[in-house]
Amino acid sequence: MQRGWHTAAVRVYLGSDHAGFELKNHLVAHLEKQGHDVTDVGPHVYDAADDYPPFCIETARRVVADEGSLGVVIGGSGNGEQIAANKVPGCRAGLGWSVETAQLTRQHNHAQVIGVGARMHSVEEATGIVEAFLDTRVDDDPRHTRRVQQLTDFEQTGDAPALPEA
Repeated sequence: MQRGWHTAAVRVYLGSDHAGFELKNHLVAHLEKQGHDVTDVGPHVYDAADDYPPFCIETARRVVADEGSLGVVIGGSGNGEQIAANKVPGCRAGLGWSVETAQLTRQHNHAQVIGVGARMHSVEEATGIVEAFLDTRVDDDPRHTRRVQQLTDFEQTGDAPALPEA
């Protein structure tokens, strides 16, 4: 894995729903203590009936608009949250299920946002997943860059990449 602690603070946007509310609040405080420039997109008040799309879409919108920033979207499983983030043009969000998947989605998929399931991990595990994501650099190996470019081109044009000839 290509890793290395960031020499400068990273701007991080965090959004959640009610299931991820407590973990989001923990991560906001934790990442601020580490020196990151943290923006809590919300919710700011616990509401058991809230919906994740507004918070996760806004988190992804801010990340896309703020080049070099990263985002964390948190819910019960992290699945719906990363799906919502992926609906924002220009956003690549992956599900952080483990430290390794967090590293790989950043490294190989050039993800700017990670989805984390607050009901799937202890606070310590989830914190480690987020730290791994923030700490992992994008791998500029041509095969990864080519694949990410194919996704970007499809998103912009609607033209699917050509299937390889048999």
